[in-house]
Amino acid sequence: MRYSPEALTAFVETVSCGSFSAAARRLRKSQSTISTAIAHLEADLGVMLFDRSSRQPVLTEPGRRVLSYVQAILSASDRLDELAVSLTGETEVRLTFVLSDTLHPAVLAELLSQFDQRFPHTEFECLVGEDADVIDLLEKGRAHIGLIEARGQYPTDIGMSRVPVQSRMAIYVAPSHPLAGKPHVEWDELHTWRELRLNTYLEDNPQPARGPVWSAPNYLMLLSMAEQGFGWCALPCALVEEFDTTKKLTELNITGWPRAVSVDLLWNKKSPLGVAGSWLRDYFQRLPSVSVAD
Repeated sequence: MRYSPEALTAFVETVSCGSFSAAARRLRKSQSTISTAIAHLEADLGVMLFDRSSRQPVLTEPGRRVLSYVQAILSASDRLDELAVSLTGETEVRLTFVLSDTLHPAVLAELLSQFDQRFPHTEFECLVGEDADVIDLLEKGRAHIGLIEARGQYPTDIGMSRVPVQSRMAIYVAPSHPLAGKPHVEWDELHTWRELRLNTYLEDNPQPARGPVWSAPNYLMLLSMAEQGFGWCALPCALVEEFDTTKKLTELNITGWPRAVSVDLLWNKKSPLGVAGSWLRDYFQRLPSVSVAD
């Protein structure tokens, strides 16, 4: 028996999201389309995959057993797509890469140098994005591959690989800020002052503010705002080292900071990477497992 790839994807996405409506939003389909696809899959299998008696669908015991098989089928399909592209040996005419400001400039500089040597005729477009914005660009086909601060889960159509290199984040203020002269700052005290917070265009899990907040969609803009003394901000240490050339920022001494940041490399499984994109993915996977900001 052959099962619809759309139904398999709808099933896995519903499990991941916790509801038919959330899966529909992530897959950009109507809720009825997702519900119908799963109902057809249940009919084909002859078992109920979800208990629908409560507000949210809950996996049945047969559903739990089916899940691992469906995930394996989808994973094998993705690998087959990648193999097909690699066998053709096609190199992209244009490759779009979404990079995070958490990426250390030294890593980016070496990447660009090696990419130029290997793919001199491929147009290389760099975009800057963070968090949900990166995922959205990949799902819409606007970008081929991207970096993001690591998160717990991703949509089923997004492939992921953990980058071995970690970065660091610290909290900074301008030297003129009242907190700058303190030998140690408590976390609760920090929130009595204005926070300069990252707020992407498609923020999917907004955290409630504990005090006054200004926001911006990228760290470089936040760095500029912090330099002007508008508030405190968590920033990538490497970004500050690279762009705060006149030493306008002071790192605060706060328990638990600086903190390490893990970074994931993402791509859209529905658009398998060509030769250049595959090389870029492999490049990040081969990086030494160190914190370049230490």
